[in-house]
Amino acid sequence: MQTRFGTFIAACCAGVLFLAGTAPALAGKTQNVVLIVSDGLRWQEVFTGADNALLNDKAGGNWLAEPELRKRYWREDPVARRALLFPFLWKTVAKQGQILGNQLKGSVAHVTNGKAFSYPGYNEMSTGYPNDAITSNEFGPNPNATVFEWLNKFDEFRGKVAVYGTWDVYKNIFNVSRSGLTIQTGWSLPHKAHETPRDALLHELYETTTHFDEEDVDNSLLQIPLLDYVKSSHPRVLFVGYGETDNWAHQGRYDLVLDSAHRMDHFVQQLWETMQAMPQYHGNTTFIITTDHGRGSGLTEWKEHGVEEKGSENIWIAIMGPDTTPLGERTHIGPVAQAQIAATLAALVGKDYHHDVPKAALPLTEVLNSGQK
Repeated sequence: MQTRFGTFIAACCAGVLFLAGTAPALAGKTQNVVLIVSDGLRWQEVFTGADNALLNDKAGGNWLAEPELRKRYWREDPVARRALLFPFLWKTVAKQGQILGNQLKGSVAHVTNGKAFSYPGYNEMSTGYPNDAITSNEFGPNPNATVFEWLNKFDEFRGKVAVYGTWDVYKNIFNVSRSGLTIQTGWSLPHKAHETPRDALLHELYETTTHFDEEDVDNSLLQIPLLDYVKSSHPRVLFVGYGETDNWAHQGRYDLVLDSAHRMDHFVQQLWETMQAMPQYHGNTTFIITTDHGRGSGLTEWKEHGVEEKGSENIWIAIMGPDTTPLGERTHIGPVAQAQIAATLAALVGKDYHHDVPKAALPLTEVLNSGQK
């Protein structure tokens, strides 16, 4: 499996380099950029909605009764079904931006790290290249500087680059001790206790909520300090990581995967609308939305990912902002790679990351500016 996966990646990378060509900046109106990741969220759900084969307790491990689950998330038409699950992604992002990675329509987005699990994926998308040494989520502090750390060295971005994520391991991925980035992760308290009644309530929730995972806070508990930070500190470059879609898949609870995916879509909408209502962000902010890895398919493989689970290398990428041509769902285009996200993020704010970090993949410039779907 490792060899076949490596052959696939090599072939796709050649296509990516051909598509990227040169690395002109995408920036025009974009002054702020947000990279949002829903951990382990499959392209299958993004493009076709709920999986009919998993809407039962035997294969899906669902506790919610099948009639109610189908009422919530099932429609015969896959276009209607995906919009039911991800209303913001399909009714706003797809109309105003682009979505790549629907393999049923000739669009492939993939990882190049050859591992297809979280730490290698986050490293690839944030540095622009894979690191073969990263073989575990317990790898420790990342020796590679991310594009976030790189941007934070520019005067116009210094102190305005932040990482907000449910997973405590982000502290290592973005190397908080070296990077100096503003980082809020895991169950670390986001405010001093009793600063305001709101802060005191949040402190109490963090202290008294039973931990599903000691490293991963609930998405909803991250959203509160995230929105507060955006309103008070006005970051220019922001990473947001939501972890529940991966957690519930590993638990074999497809009903909660769907619930978490649907709520993640709402959280992204809430963040977008909050920022667009602020003069600092209105009309000059780009969102990139993606996942760190795919997962397997079928009646059991959907629960896991990695090189042993075929299809885990496949991801999806959505982008919306003032400098992205509104082409919607892309079809029949060359492959794109997770590694291209880092340089794309930098290009959107007028910086040539690939020039300073030559081993980083080139940005998605030509793909995003292409006039064909």
